[in-house]
Amino acid sequence: MSMDRLLAEIIRHHFPSPPATPARLTAFEARVGWELDADLRAFYLHCDGGTLFAPLPDVNYRILPLERIERARVAIMGRDEDACGPPSHFTLVDMQDSDFVVLDVAQRSGGRYPLFDAFHETFPETRPIASSFEEFLEKALRSGNRSFWLNSDLATPFR
Repeated sequence: MSMDRLLAEIIRHHFPSPPATPARLTAFEARVGWELDADLRAFYLHCDGGTLFAPLPDVNYRILPLERIERARVAIMGRDEDACGPPSHFTLVDMQDSDFVVLDVAQRSGGRYPLFDAFHETFPETRPIASSFEEFLEKALRSGNRSFWLNSDLATPFR
């Protein structure tokens, strides 16, 4: 499924936030020191975060607004120190209870950032779950509001 179709589905059937402006994207990139890939740029120009399947607060998939994206080690461990995790891991999706889907900005492949499961009890250890945000959204939207990487039917890890 293309990113355009995924975005249309989110806008029609889920709970998107209003879009970010190009100026907000530029300010975000200046703050974090890395550029959004094409998938993320398209998403944030359509909705600056949002939830899948249910509105806040009782939601499993909360795609963070730009202002809430931060280093995973800060969000999970409370400290911005190398001993607490890699500086290249950033939060993207809040799965509740201090569990996140994170992207690794040091591993850009084919122009896209891979995504990882960041379970708070084992972080900084992470598990790959999608090669791109587009792949993540496609699997998440088919998940029935469950963590798809824990469901063997949908958990085809990338290599």
